[in-house]
Amino acid sequence: MKKMTWHNQKVEDIFIKLNTTTNGLKNDEVQKRLLKFGKNKLPAPKKPSIFKIIFNQFLNPLIYILLAAGILSFIIGDKKDSFFIFLVIFINAAIGSFQEWKAEKSAESLQNLLKILIKAKRDKSELTVNAEELVPGDIVILESGNKVPADVRLISSNNLMVDESLLTGESVAVEKKAVDIEESDLHLSERINMLFAGSVITSGRATGIVVDTGLNTEVGKIAEAITTIDTSKPALIHRMEEFAKHISYVVIVACVFIAAIELFRGQPFVSVFFMITALAVSAIPEGLPAAVTVALSVGMSRMSKRNVLIRKLTAVEGLGSCTCIASDKTGTLTINKQTVRMLALANDGKFDVSGEGYAPTGEVTSEDNNKVQSGYNHNLDELVKTSVIANEASLNKTDQGWISSGDAVDTAILAMGYKYGFNQTEIINNIATITEIPYESEIAYSARFYKDNDKVKIAVKGAFEVISPFCTTMIINGDIVDINRDQLAVQANSLAEQGYRLIAVASGASQEEKNCYTHSDINSLTFLGFICLIDPLRVESASAIKKCKEAGVKVLMVTGDHPATALAIGKQLEIAKTRKDVITGKEIEALKDGELKDILSSKTIFARVTPIQKLEIVDALIKIGNYVAVTGDGVNDAPALRKAHIGVAMGSGTDIAKDVSSMIVTDDNFSSIVSGIEEGRYTYDNIRKVIYLLISTGAAEIFLFLFSLLAGLPIPLVAVQLLWLNLVTNGIQGVALSFEKGEPASMKKPPRNPEEGIFNKLMVQETILSGLVMALFAFTCWLWLIKSGWEETQARNIVLLLMVLFENIHVFNCRSEYTSAFKIPFKNNILLVIGVLMAQGIHILSMQIPLMQNVLKVKPVEPVTWIILLVISSILLFIMEIFKKVK
Repeated sequence: MKKMTWHNQKVEDIFIKLNTTTNGLKNDEVQKRLLKFGKNKLPAPKKPSIFKIIFNQFLNPLIYILLAAGILSFIIGDKKDSFFIFLVIFINAAIGSFQEWKAEKSAESLQNLLKILIKAKRDKSELTVNAEELVPGDIVILESGNKVPADVRLISSNNLMVDESLLTGESVAVEKKAVDIEESDLHLSERINMLFAGSVITSGRATGIVVDTGLNTEVGKIAEAITTIDTSKPALIHRMEEFAKHISYVVIVACVFIAAIELFRGQPFVSVFFMITALAVSAIPEGLPAAVTVALSVGMSRMSKRNVLIRKLTAVEGLGSCTCIASDKTGTLTINKQTVRMLALANDGKFDVSGEGYAPTGEVTSEDNNKVQSGYNHNLDELVKTSVIANEASLNKTDQGWISSGDAVDTAILAMGYKYGFNQTEIINNIATITEIPYESEIAYSARFYKDNDKVKIAVKGAFEVISPFCTTMIINGDIVDINRDQLAVQANSLAEQGYRLIAVASGASQEEKNCYTHSDINSLTFLGFICLIDPLRVESASAIKKCKEAGVKVLMVTGDHPATALAIGKQLEIAKTRKDVITGKEIEALKDGELKDILSSKTIFARVTPIQKLEIVDALIKIGNYVAVTGDGVNDAPALRKAHIGVAMGSGTDIAKDVSSMIVTDDNFSSIVSGIEEGRYTYDNIRKVIYLLISTGAAEIFLFLFSLLAGLPIPLVAVQLLWLNLVTNGIQGVALSFEKGEPASMKKPPRNPEEGIFNKLMVQETILSGLVMALFAFTCWLWLIKSGWEETQARNIVLLLMVLFENIHVFNCRSEYTSAFKIPFKNNILLVIGVLMAQGIHILSMQIPLMQNVLKVKPVEPVTWIILLVISSILLFIMEIFKKVK
């Protein structure tokens, strides 16, 4: 069936096109359409099998190098070296597989958006059916509390209000009605005769015809688009690939250079082959994959304690790498609950209202910050009481807490009434209701005619432009005066520009007593003032964004909400100052190709944007060099969540949003994202520390080789001894270093340049310096031993022990690139102290065990020799302390 826009089609035409009637489809026709259109559900994502998870662990540049080294060692007959290398590879795979499997198990079920029961009319009978069985042409009956099961064109409606925030980003429930619309090019939020799958009926009833199901719904289009969007590489993967590439170049160049020297000196080819194999082993940080995996696992664990659930291990560091966060507003920065924030009398005083949501916790305060309650001010009493009377919602306290029903705005007004001291139930019980006029969009107000003290009174609330013509007077300084509509309009505009949703309130009396009143009886009212509502910020949002700014992370608001509302929230968050900081979806549409990238630096709020525009914004941010994190909770956020380097879904958000995200914030708190940034930076710092440790000791081994070859000496360490250094003694310490407590200064620095590699200038300097110091002392020792007539195996035993001690000392240098090792308490990482003792203890033990003596070619040494070597290795610590002090 050809796709079309349904909102601009007349109902009778839709009946013809879908070949259905108000009696519903016959059962045999339903079955035919199920075969044609398929079930009304979104495709469930295929969960990775355990074999897929394990296989993914081997898709790592450093693993490729290790595999090559292992295979090469096996080919040349060095099976011990080969065994050690493959053992490390499989240990790394086991750790990574376990962590990813655990994360997948921890994630909630991700595709329940359409699994609901719904009333449908089929073959003249009203039935309750599984929403998955709905087909185009079905007639559905919806009421308050129902989740809309498919895209539906309304046939009839009664006071219908729908929450579409998860699809459009609108924080306020919108009214829907069965009317004809001619314009075809309308935003989803403007298609008032349509209901969209995944939205929720908050009040009223409706009958409609299903026009699209499954992937053909607006939700489905987004879900389908997600599968075609290329995901961006996490920052860590990008940097590790670059790092592995550089390591490969160094290994190749060094091996070719040394092989050329040795062959030129007349050494046998086989001897040279074994030599460069040993050199390659020394240059490749075999312990790095396991240490990096542990560092990421530690970061994952720490994040989970701070309400951030990681779904991909590499995403741990990713949030810390981001330079820009594009955040949804509704439900992410705000609580997604309409709240009365201010009461404004008719140019005669303002009163603040505290508290959030629909529970009546909070108070009303005057401009001098004093708490006020009923009886404080006659005008204020009248304003609050009238708004509670002209109200269609209910809010009652039960054993389970406060239970509400009805429109969100009416509920928020009742909560405000409780705060002021007015109980709706008591007020209604003390009056006699004559006529109620419910709110409808056509009239834009609600009213109640009631009898109080033998007088017929009128309570009205609604849109200012509708209420104002009903009024002839207003109250100024306690006096009733003729209404000044221009003055009130200025006040209304000023409040609206502050982002408030305004409800005007008026009251009066009827001069004629009747059994029933109509719209025409509303006149000669007194204007009382405005009720100002807003979807308030989460308490922690402002401080969280301030921390982001301190960390050099730019925060953008990307929302489907109204620009005035978005700007008001942006001002509170201090991410925007004027309307110039805001751009709307229509303004984005008017931009030419490439212009969006040019204006990104001057805009911080993107309002009234569509899901596709959100995706374009994220894509443009990435193209100008940002590492982008996108936060959100709605279906409308899903494409951008998937495109971003790091997608962050809210725990209470839609299943689609969670499914495409790298991580889930379980408490829906924006401040938890800041915690994620903090832990991400700490994790990356720890990875750098591990790399610094392993590469600097590897560099020392390479320098030691070069010095020995240039001096015409035998190679100082054989391949198995180098593997022992890299995998066992240093491997233990590298893993322990992964548990290092974060340095607070990390959150005071700007984000890393996305193009910056793992090694920066400082790290290169420290790596070369520490590597040279270790190599020079080890070479001097090797030279002295050989010249003194020591047998090569005995001399290697001493050099190997010295290198292990260098590693034990150097790991304390690696705890920080900037801070003195003596200023970092041992209590920050007790595991590191234990790791150092274990590494040294295992080596000493190996020197005593015959099997290990044979494998490593080692023997016990005298205690005095060990002490002398310890003193020599300690010199490294003081040299690096001097370097840090100078820097």
